[in-house]
Amino acid sequence: MKSNGYLRLDWARTHMNVSSSIREKFLEEKPFKGLKVGMALHVEAKTGIFALLLKEGGADVHMASCNPLSTDDSVVKSLKEDYGMDVHAKKGESEKEYYEYLYRVLDSEPDIIVDDGGDLVKILHTERKDLLKNVIGGNEETTTGVNRLKVMERNGDLLFPMFDVNDASMKHLFDNRYGTGQSALDGIMNATNILVAGKNVTVAGFGYCGKGIAMRMKGMGARVIVSEIDPIKANEALMEGYSVMPISQALSISDMAVTATGVKSVIPIESLRNAKDGIILSNAGHFDNEIDKLSMEKESKSVEQVRDFVKRYELKNGKSIYLISDGRLVNLAAGQGHPVEIMDMSFAIQALTAQYLVENHEKLSPKVYSVPENVDRSVAEIRLKSLGLEIDTPTEEQIRYMNSWLEGT
Repeated sequence: MKSNGYLRLDWARTHMNVSSSIREKFLEEKPFKGLKVGMALHVEAKTGIFALLLKEGGADVHMASCNPLSTDDSVVKSLKEDYGMDVHAKKGESEKEYYEYLYRVLDSEPDIIVDDGGDLVKILHTERKDLLKNVIGGNEETTTGVNRLKVMERNGDLLFPMFDVNDASMKHLFDNRYGTGQSALDGIMNATNILVAGKNVTVAGFGYCGKGIAMRMKGMGARVIVSEIDPIKANEALMEGYSVMPISQALSISDMAVTATGVKSVIPIESLRNAKDGIILSNAGHFDNEIDKLSMEKESKSVEQVRDFVKRYELKNGKSIYLISDGRLVNLAAGQGHPVEIMDMSFAIQALTAQYLVENHEKLSPKVYSVPENVDRSVAEIRLKSLGLEIDTPTEEQIRYMNSWLEGT
């Protein structure tokens, strides 16, 4: 009898048409033959198919989780037992275990790094500098991780090339917006079973992730409030029909709030003291520091687990605050993560960018690179083809017109 993990992997593979197309080429060409890949990702079904795609392309893959609560244990078991993959992850890892598993991945002496949040890169540049000589480069897929890499590059600390997968068009336009929008809502619903329609919902941050969450909450009938620090994004939110106000003011009237910024203490204790009684908080950013839960614990008379994924904090002022999944990534800690078809595009970008790195690493400097446009467009074209869709192509006359500054009419 096939295990739950095997079935989940099989379901994901069946619905990842872009990756399946790339798989055919990788099986034939073996672009990663003789190379070791160290990965720190959310270990679940879609990620498993990506790891298997690299393995089928010849790579020796070693994987750990990038988040203590996002692992699907059934998938880990299947990857180990059915596919012989080296995986170090379990749901509910302690902080000590989390870093121990990352160290085990790096002990494999990887040539390529595939990171989510930047912890593997950080450890390589601090505690495991002895392994830097092996690394030809890598990919980073999150806003948080890319921000860290850009700071490293700016300070002259980055010692190998890294590709900013997050800002590839076929990644952030779909994964960050439609993926986060749907999966964050799924996680919140799974954790709470609470009606969204008619409620005031604050979304902290109006980047692509925040836009997706706001869009889905609005679609469910919520009155959405956006909290921002960027005046341009605040204007954009306003013109999308959302209310815009500071986080403290927003929380005082909100029934729910979701953070999606990648910044620490977006919801500080000062705002929590004045929050609406019974507010439900969740985080869709990479790290669990967007909500100041440590100060919230200190200011609470009691902390009680009231549902599988929900804790109730009773503050000293008598107000109750509900926190989902300890402020960890709600779409994976309390849900199943992004939809399969969304991650198909993101991991296709990852796979083809890793292939580009292998073929061009000798020409690359230790800096942050954008995903090559031809890789981005290739994924877009493969996906349309897999859906049986065609688009128009410009005529020779149109091409000449677009490339001329003399023709006006």
